[in-house]
Amino acid sequence: MGASVDARMWNGLVGVAKETYTASLGEGLVPRPLMMPLVRGELVGLIWVRPLKVGQEALAGIAELANIAAAVGASEVTFAWETHDVATACELPIIGPAPCLNRVLATPAGHVLHQFPYSEQLLSRSPEGWASVAPDWRPAPASQPDGELVPPS
Repeated sequence: MGASVDARMWNGLVGVAKETYTASLGEGLVPRPLMMPLVRGELVGLIWVRPLKVGQEALAGIAELANIAAAVGASEVTFAWETHDVATACELPIIGPAPCLNRVLATPAGHVLHQFPYSEQLLSRSPEGWASVAPDWRPAPASQPDGELVPPS
């Protein structure tokens, strides 16, 4: 965790992300990357990345979230994304477990990567072929201080 995010706050932030991902996957959607900027330990926003096109435009859209964090003077930022979805949208290699909800808590001093792998249980399939799934959350590996993040290509 970070300098001012205590365990209760962190567990709440992780819970919100897991609930959002569970609800979205149940509706056949993949949630877009999510950023939560904090100022002195207080959550000041919940921002999803705008709709993206595959490729460099996706990389730019995700990077633009940093502008919001800077505008509010965030002292910490937590970011959530799904491994396979972001790798596909950004045309990057898949690093780490997939499917997996990733959370990073970043401060000026560094970052900590938290991963929440899951398997997908098929709930239904639409006539158009879209799948509605429920995540079966797997045990989370240990947090990774300065864990590997795929750099933009």
